[in-house]
Amino acid sequence: MIPRTLTIGIAAILLGASGAAHAQTIPGAVPESTKALTQGEWPTYAGTYAASRYSPLTQIDAGNAKGLHVAWRWKSPDMAIKEANPKIGPSRANESTPLMVGGVLYTSTSLSQVAAIDAATGVTKWVFDPKVYENGLGIPANDGWLHRGVAYWRNGDDERIVMLTAFAQMIALDAKTGKPLPAFGVDGRVDLTQGLRRPVDRDYYTMSSPPVIVRGVIVVGSSVMDWWGHRPSPPGDVRGYDVVTGRLLWTFHTVAQEGESGIETWEKGSWKDTGNANVWAPMSADEELGYVYLPVSTPTNDYYGGHRPGDGLYGESLVCLDAATGKKVWHYQLVHHGLWDYDPPAAPNLIDITVGGKPIKAVAQVTKQAFIYVFDRVTGKPVWPIEEQPVPASSVPGEVASKTQPVPTRPAAIDIQGVRDDDLINLSPEIHKEAADIVAKYDHGALFTPPSERGTIQMPGVAGGGNWAGAAIDPETSMLYVGTYRLPFVVTVRSPRPGESTYDFIGEFRYLSGPRGLPLFKPPFGSILAIDMNSGEHRWRIPVGRAELIPTIAQLGIRERLGFPTRSWALVTKTVMIVEQSGYFSAPRLPPGGTRRIADLNDFDPHLWVYDKTSGEMLAEIALPSNAIGAPMTYMAGGKQFIVFPVGGGPLVEELIAVSL
Repeated sequence: MIPRTLTIGIAAILLGASGAAHAQTIPGAVPESTKALTQGEWPTYAGTYAASRYSPLTQIDAGNAKGLHVAWRWKSPDMAIKEANPKIGPSRANESTPLMVGGVLYTSTSLSQVAAIDAATGVTKWVFDPKVYENGLGIPANDGWLHRGVAYWRNGDDERIVMLTAFAQMIALDAKTGKPLPAFGVDGRVDLTQGLRRPVDRDYYTMSSPPVIVRGVIVVGSSVMDWWGHRPSPPGDVRGYDVVTGRLLWTFHTVAQEGESGIETWEKGSWKDTGNANVWAPMSADEELGYVYLPVSTPTNDYYGGHRPGDGLYGESLVCLDAATGKKVWHYQLVHHGLWDYDPPAAPNLIDITVGGKPIKAVAQVTKQAFIYVFDRVTGKPVWPIEEQPVPASSVPGEVASKTQPVPTRPAAIDIQGVRDDDLINLSPEIHKEAADIVAKYDHGALFTPPSERGTIQMPGVAGGGNWAGAAIDPETSMLYVGTYRLPFVVTVRSPRPGESTYDFIGEFRYLSGPRGLPLFKPPFGSILAIDMNSGEHRWRIPVGRAELIPTIAQLGIRERLGFPTRSWALVTKTVMIVEQSGYFSAPRLPPGGTRRIADLNDFDPHLWVYDKTSGEMLAEIALPSNAIGAPMTYMAGGKQFIVFPVGGGPLVEELIAVSL
């Protein structure tokens, strides 16, 4: 068995034409992004590069949370563009979480525009439009028109916004004016399709998450089309660029190449044409150590790996790199020879904990398969033992599934894993029997039961468990708060039709509903779980959302909270926990004149909830005009604490909504 093993800067960063010069590590120094939080700002996608989704603000508290109301609404400039150009097509969802620095919000839009907004009033200051929708390529890869945010960097008076656009451009803007910086790349742009180890097509290769900027280096992931129709698929390599010049500094191969450690995990030379293994989720970074943490996704062909025998490093791994050099510090593979699309979906959370009296600088990775893997973020050593446990073999011809998978001993799984009769929906004996009859139509079993030609029920499904909503951390108590939902899928492997693919088998998935249109598994259908990371013990779980409003459930006379099976975000402050929940997507359809199926976004019972973060007791329930579709953030402006979040997408108006007292 092979081993499984903001930059605003800590100090002043000196940069020259020859590249980035990096500040020395200052043990115990407080990162500038953390200092910015204490001043009421929100300088990175998740507050800091620790991905904590925490703010020390106290104005909103248990005593006044019921007084929250909508303060202002900002309409995305995408709406006017799409109204004038219907051929652009609908966006999937408006998911961008803004930053706030110096009283200004900076946000991306679904069409890859960038806007600066007055943080107190919601009035637009400037908009930059790269017009990537005019390139004639149609809808971007994977999720279509969708984006999650930008990055901010400052050195003295030089303030920059870095944007990774759909169709893979990196653009550096002057934060004050919104104008491209001409000395960066070519006229402010870097073409990210260039410099990879093989040519890539833009319609298969795009960007949706913001980069991290550590010690003058922009660390860039990618979103690669999850499809089997293109061989070889684009590589998911991670790259580092000089923040001032845009010059490429290093490349890390996420599929080990010739002469590199890990190539022995790609049998029969399968490393040569395997692609994907990209980092589509946000990354995190330890600004003091100068390390960046990569949640690497599944190699090409999510549900069949007969063409890529072996464990396949660094697919579905947590990888730690030195941000200055791109050299690997450590890695741990979370899924061997992935067959379930169980790629780590969220930025790893950096958290300082005390275990057995020993302080540990830790990193915790939330996963779709409902595990949280916890490591010493300096060394990569597991904080609690991770056991290689035997898992079922595959029945698909040519597929050789890994005989074992890594299972952490702590924390316990955050949600249901595998398919057991005791976990099926049980609102009445008749409903439970009907659920069992549905399950009997498919292959099913324990977690990591491989996909089959008959169809295998996967629980958690390809959307989790945990997903890109990730977790929030309270650094004062070492508590972790994670949203999870019970959404099973059926994954079916089949031979491709003539001309469809050159792979022997391809996989398809679909959501599996329960009886009478109900969820298949028992409630809570959606929830937030609190975990004490000093001990790895679960403390409490609360349902999020009100499935009891669904007519089928209301007819049963159920009034208790059951939760709703969709994504939830937690935001933690010094005083409370704030939770918002997404709407839901309808069945995919083909838009008029379109070539790619899309799913319409729908609102469902939109609310903001405020909880006691120690007990999970609900303190306030605030009605909203629309469901949050991306992560919330908070800041102070004009003497007020605001909570801001994105809403809309598809047929719904795309906006930012700000809530305050």
